[in-house]
Amino acid sequence: MPFSSLEAASVSQREKIPVQVYPHANDACRAVAQQIADCIRERAVAGKSCVLGLATGSTPVGVYNELVRMHQDEKLSFANVFTFNLDEYFPLQPHELQSYRRFMRENLFDLIDIPKENALVPDGTLPIEQVADYCKWYEAEIEKAGGIDIQLLGVGRTGHVGFNEPGSAKASRTRLITLDRMTRVDAASDFFGQEHVPRRAITMGVGTILDARKIIMMAFGEHKAPIIREAVEGEINSNIAASFLQEHPNAEVILDQAASANLTRVESPWLLGPVTWNEEKVRKAHLARSLR
Repeated sequence: MPFSSLEAASVSQREKIPVQVYPHANDACRAVAQQIADCIRERAVAGKSCVLGLATGSTPVGVYNELVRMHQDEKLSFANVFTFNLDEYFPLQPHELQSYRRFMRENLFDLIDIPKENALVPDGTLPIEQVADYCKWYEAEIEKAGGIDIQLLGVGRTGHVGFNEPGSAKASRTRLITLDRMTRVDAASDFFGQEHVPRRAITMGVGTILDARKIIMMAFGEHKAPIIREAVEGEINSNIAASFLQEHPNAEVILDQAASANLTRVESPWLLGPVTWNEEKVRKAHLARSLR
């Protein structure tokens, strides 16, 4: 149900990044894929490249599935597309199960007509002494391509975007970073134990991400609800890199209902203005009062 103008104003005062909530993750993924497809087609008509910043993990898989479907069923071409992935574990070989290069090939690159040389993922195989120069090169390649048109993001439980862990500066650029303990705990199942999770990763910086002309941050599931509220409604904080999106002129957050559960509009809508009370809202209000 759409907000009234008064409700929308109240929500926007609380939510410092525009938020769209969809009934299901599949609906959200289709909507994001459509935005990306529109950008690709518009740039192609203008004879220009479309530059995408891409993420890995379970959250964007539905977007990639829909883009592949569009390529197969609607003849969406990626011939004019350049992509730059956010991050990669270091060190890690591209054939390994956990490699983000492998993830992108299996879920997108090998299923569409993007030129191989146009699809870049940070290189986790480099000697350590070459990493700093490589990160500068990666930044230069983004600039050479014309800058990122749409940057797709997930968000970790620490509020990291890419692997910009707590303490990452707003001006940070592509670099080698040490992973937070919680990030490694969350990745443990992928690596068959936390002891096997790499301790470092190469990641685009916060500043690199904020340079994108449009940013779409996605989150699904109730386990993401607490950090979404902090990133969207809290103060900008270097301990929550996602909160820096509040300062971007064209960022949006895409959620399913579960990930929106802790937003004020869902958890305590009466704080935003008059509500139509029902049994569910009464229960929520009583619970909120009892927790004070």
